[in-house]
Amino acid sequence: MDTVTHGLLARLLAKAGQSDPTEQFLKGAVPQVQAEPGTLAWFALRFGRDDYGIFDAFGGDAARQAHLQGPVAQALQAQGPQLLQRDAEIARLDILASKLPAVPPERPVTCAVLLAFKAKVGHEMDVAQFLREARQYVEEEPGTTAWFALRWVDKPHFGIFDVFPDHSARNSHLTGRVPRELTKHALKLVGGMPSMKMADVLATHMAQGAVEAGVGAA
Repeated sequence: MDTVTHGLLARLLAKAGQSDPTEQFLKGAVPQVQAEPGTLAWFALRFGRDDYGIFDAFGGDAARQAHLQGPVAQALQAQGPQLLQRDAEIARLDILASKLPAVPPERPVTCAVLLAFKAKVGHEMDVAQFLREARQYVEEEPGTTAWFALRWVDKPHFGIFDVFPDHSARNSHLTGRVPRELTKHALKLVGGMPSMKMADVLATHMAQGAVEAGVGAA
């Protein structure tokens, strides 16, 4: 069993009139992603009109590299000029902590939240520890199907990505312990205004047997 440690976030802007084909491309990628043993979680997202994304999680950098060289990435590169306004923007992520379902969820995930923020200078380690500790609160939320604490590799940004079966579960999380604690410590930890984006989940893959990151965090 692999521990979730590495991630990717891709942002895709569809050309005018290409939203439906872009969505079909994303939904059609699921069988190929399921065939990748190192891709432990994968979510196709719609943030808004013509605004799409992919979040995926891996058990190591080798698995992430294999995915970036795999059939989905190759197909996106081939079809991108027809579907997208510009090349996909891809960010490499470290996954500091995570919550994953131990068994297939009874209800499919339909919606998500992506939170991103810059750490205050000198407090990067404090932010990372806060996110690791936040996992214990998320474990108590039955409506939060999967949750990932993130650190961007190439800039001092951190964030959270999580998915839910419906808007009610998402709203419950957004009024729960983690947002309250982050708000309480924001003046110390956060540099600048956080970005929070809601998304519809178009397609998903979650491998069974993946080990959550940050399980041993205090």
